[in-house]
Amino acid sequence: MVCHEPVRSYEYRCHPPGSSGFERCIGFVWCSGCRIYWATMVHVPRRRVLVDALASLRADDRAQLLRRESALIDYLDGHMP
Repeated sequence: MVCHEPVRSYEYRCHPPGSSGFERCIGFVWCSGCRIYWATMVHVPRRRVLVDALASLRADDRAQLLRRESALIDYLDGHMP
């Protein structure tokens, strides 16, 4: 069976701006239809501003999502355009 849903992606920084690891980010790619996803470390230049899809969450909720990839993908799938 072939899924015809679009593939989506999201990147986020896991290090603070002053850190030498600031350009090392987590990147997710997933299919909304078949729920298959991949996560990897990606390079994002310091000058590139990333959209923070978790900005509206309380710190506790944000931390909880970042600990569970499948929950993060579910959240992103429902809250990103």
